[in-house]
Amino acid sequence: MAETTARQENFNVMIVGQGGRLQYEALIFAASLQAMSPGFAGRLFVAEPQPGALWPNDPRIRGEDTRALLAELGAEVLPFESRHFGARYPYGNKIEALLALPEDEPFVFFDTDTLITGDLASVPFDFARPMASLRCTGTWPTPELYGPGYADIWRSLYDKFGLDFESSIDPSQPDEYWKRYLYFNAGFFFYRCPREFGQRFLDYALAIRDDAPPELVCQTLDPWLDQVALPLVIHALGGGRDTLPPGLIDGAITCHYRLLPMLYAREADHVIETLEEVTAPNRIKKVLKSHDAAKRTIYQGRGQKVRALFDQDDLPRREQAIRNTIKRNGFWMR
Repeated sequence: MAETTARQENFNVMIVGQGGRLQYEALIFAASLQAMSPGFAGRLFVAEPQPGALWPNDPRIRGEDTRALLAELGAEVLPFESRHFGARYPYGNKIEALLALPEDEPFVFFDTDTLITGDLASVPFDFARPMASLRCTGTWPTPELYGPGYADIWRSLYDKFGLDFESSIDPSQPDEYWKRYLYFNAGFFFYRCPREFGQRFLDYALAIRDDAPPELVCQTLDPWLDQVALPLVIHALGGGRDTLPPGLIDGAITCHYRLLPMLYAREADHVIETLEEVTAPNRIKKVLKSHDAAKRTIYQGRGQKVRALFDQDDLPRREQAIRNTIKRNGFWMR
């Protein structure tokens, strides 16, 4: 058991931070990692896009107070260059930033709007077999009535990159049902080397964006490009949909909440308690209060008012219905 624990501690974590909402989410992430995973022995990198031709405005983290607090919470700001995506496709940050991480050191990437709610060092990541988030719905593709179906669309992508399509299928799911085909939310993923993963992710994403198979002619890639390329990368590198025990990531150990009002509306009580506990220290509160959504939702009680609008045991099935209820009551903030 001691060997397993030591192995699990030997990895880095990356999130993306830039000026605006993401820098405050980065603070919450760092505070929760420090508080909930005291045994984590790796490095926390906050990847920061640098100014350049692909950013009309400076994307860097604003405010020395934010940078100082990130450092105090154990985070290292990691600058990287945007050569392919930038402001036109900011989801590409997670792809390009991987190439700036230390080579040959296992990593776990998380979307910045993630809260650590348990001991991340206890998660038995198999870094030779990558995986990503299964907390997703069938957002892509959306087959046309008389066009290619799920199988033909996905097969065209596997064929484009010389990958075996049949071995990616979940035969327990019916034909032309989205869960039969390898698909993830890109809110987290991991592998043994960020540069190997990142280069393949970049190559696949650019090839799909710039020279998509004809089967994709009616499909939109914005904002789904990263989630279209990701299962191909994971399959190519020997991973799949079942390389982690269920219930840990996007479960007992982490929560991908997306926006603070959504967190209060639908997440478990322990997630709310963790958020309010890790953001309570005055040094953290002082900085977070400069972000209006954090100030009003966490510190001025709007979050609890949002929670009171819903029965957490009987939530609306569609996320949009939850969002509409929050907006209708005047509590929506980004």
